[in-house]
Amino acid sequence: MGGIVDGAERRVVARRYMRPPGAVAEIAFLAACTRCNACAEACPPHAILAVRPDGGLAAGTPYIDPAVQPCIVCTDMPCATACPTGALVAPESRWSGYRLAQLTLQPERCIAFQGLSCGVCAAACPVGEAALTVDEGGRPVIRHEGCVGCGLCLRACVTSPSSFDLTLAEG
Repeated sequence: MGGIVDGAERRVVARRYMRPPGAVAEIAFLAACTRCNACAEACPPHAILAVRPDGGLAAGTPYIDPAVQPCIVCTDMPCATACPTGALVAPESRWSGYRLAQLTLQPERCIAFQGLSCGVCAAACPVGEAALTVDEGGRPVIRHEGCVGCGLCLRACVTSPSSFDLTLAEG
């Protein structure tokens, strides 16, 4: 059944968005979300935006653009708790095992791989050493099992473009 749903999603969803924490699978999310804006109103850093009116089926739905304002990984997930429809559901264990996106490091962009001291990314990480740390040489080390893909390190990075990329999970 997963193949049928995955195929339908590829046909229906023209563009993928980083959804707020607790988002159900995209097709179910689009069906459940009433575009009420409760999640955006509950978001402390105002990281939740609405897809533009020309966004097709996704128009008006909430998303996060880490380049504008990353998620700050609130402990209590107020955005998911505020959702009245089930489009966002706070996991029982909160952030444990939950991912907004997959973070990757581009070492050729990172000044720490060029011998300069930095560590700004690790200092900005709201999850801490469970997600991002620096090795003995001062180079960033992503711990994928702890990283939620919030994008704070991407935004804090001093290089342009950032030494980090975020990729949305398929499906």
